[in-house]
Amino acid sequence: MFGISEIGVVLLVIALLLCAKKLPGLVRGAGKSARILKAEARALKDEDHRGGEAAGPPRVIPGETVPPRDTGQGARPS
Repeated sequence: MFGISEIGVVLLVIALLLCAKKLPGLVRGAGKSARILKAEARALKDEDHRGGEAAGPPRVIPGETVPPRDTGQGARPS
């Protein structure tokens, strides 16, 4: 009879074999998520040390995409 750990290992191997093409993208996404989470945790810690003051403009984390802001100064309808 198989135990829980053996079944888990077999399922993990099957998942790796079936998802081998998607695995690099999944790992890359997990790495980006971990970087963002780490940066946010560091920012919260820094904010606590400063007493909750505003730190100025938001920081952009490498690898993160930020959509452009709509400043309202674009083309105006006539």
